[in-house]
Amino acid sequence: MNNAEIQIQFPQPGNWQEFTLTSVYEDAGGYTRTDRYTADEIPADQAPAMAAVVSALMGLGEDWQASQVWARLKEFYAPEVDDPMRTVETVELTVEAVNPHGGRRVFTSRDYPEFVITDPAAVEFFRFFTKQ
Repeated sequence: MNNAEIQIQFPQPGNWQEFTLTSVYEDAGGYTRTDRYTADEIPADQAPAMAAVVSALMGLGEDWQASQVWARLKEFYAPEVDDPMRTVETVELTVEAVNPHGGRRVFTSRDYPEFVITDPAAVEFFRFFTKQ
């Protein structure tokens, strides 16, 4: 079972260059660890995967801006003709967004299918920060 997650907070919703990324995962000893990174501390080789997350967030309705994101590793059912039981690992986003009128709402992949990121780089990004 995978209980790891990545939390991304945007202190200025809509400003994608400023964020804090917190990874929450179980270490080898069974203890829950949390590691925090600022935008400047994201390794250059992980930047394209972070860009994929931001790209998914930009699809929110015009009035909504992401303030916080939770990313989790999930198995996604992706059948093929040769393998009808095929699954792939994906990163699934849950997004808390705010609007200019003070409204706050949570969006999931049911609202925005692009919140299921199938790019292998996103899975590697998740594994990198959760030490899996």
